[in-house]
Amino acid sequence: MLNIKKTKLHVASALLLGSLMGASSMSFAETLKLSHNGDTKSPVHKALKFFADEVQEKTDGDLKVRVYPNGQLGTQRESLELLQSGALDMAKSNASELESFDPAYGAFNIPYIFRDREHFYRALASEDVGQKILSSSEKYGFVGVAYFDAGSRNFYTSKPVHSPADLKGMKIRVQPSPSAIKMMELMGASPTPLPFGELYTALQQRVVDGAENNIGAVTTYRHGEVAKYYTRDGHAMIPDVLVISTKTWEKLSDKNKAAVLAAGKDATAYMKKIWGEYTEEELKKATKMGVEIIDVDKDPFIKAVAPMFQEAEQNPVIAPYVKAIKALDK
Repeated sequence: MLNIKKTKLHVASALLLGSLMGASSMSFAETLKLSHNGDTKSPVHKALKFFADEVQEKTDGDLKVRVYPNGQLGTQRESLELLQSGALDMAKSNASELESFDPAYGAFNIPYIFRDREHFYRALASEDVGQKILSSSEKYGFVGVAYFDAGSRNFYTSKPVHSPADLKGMKIRVQPSPSAIKMMELMGASPTPLPFGELYTALQQRVVDGAENNIGAVTTYRHGEVAKYYTRDGHAMIPDVLVISTKTWEKLSDKNKAAVLAAGKDATAYMKKIWGEYTEEELKKATKMGVEIIDVDKDPFIKAVAPMFQEAEQNPVIAPYVKAIKALDK
């Protein structure tokens, strides 16, 4: 009788151990937290969800990514600081914000450096420009994974802007980027750094007279309700950038690192497709909101910021990238 009890106990123990091992195996998948400040309907959110699905598929479920939109985990700057400390795994930022952390990203922030969208994409894919810049920030606490199209940046304001002369004295919200601030100063405007989340109220209360961004800011974030003029000068094509904490990156296996980078490239291609469609739709929405779309001669704007090109060509950090970008203008 005693032997029977012992046998049953051993069987139960074996089953429990097997169950625990199975549970351990099932819960082995690591989940990375990814923060961004976009709306769930925005193209960047769709691209990041696409990225997350690709990571899970390419790692056979060994690695998962959970996307937190709408700045739930902090502003872009706060997210980058969390990345540096290892308290957050991934974040979507942009080259303007990243310039304050890694000067190499400043090459993308020079106004009118890209002739058109195809030139922009050649630069991002180039090993001598885009890919080299992605890996340049590891020493600063994060590693670049992929680029996302954020469209061309244009002015939207409380009064019409047809030339740099119209910007004189206007308070224009900019990102906390040295390049963005310098550009506004050269155009005669008063650069006013503000968190994006505070911008609608600032425009409404005339704390600022305008801002500069892609068309989605006018429509998705309803800034067109309080800024009725959208000037398509296309002064910048600044990419959004998906980055991962260096501390998180170093913990990943080589296989999972390769999967993350491959998923990033797939997500870049996906974003390129949906962004073009999105832009056309949003321009129509802006018009329905009562926003006047203004097309301008870019030459006076380009002439106003010419000193920035001269400075860039003398800057030892970004000069090689600027030269390489110009060489890709075919």
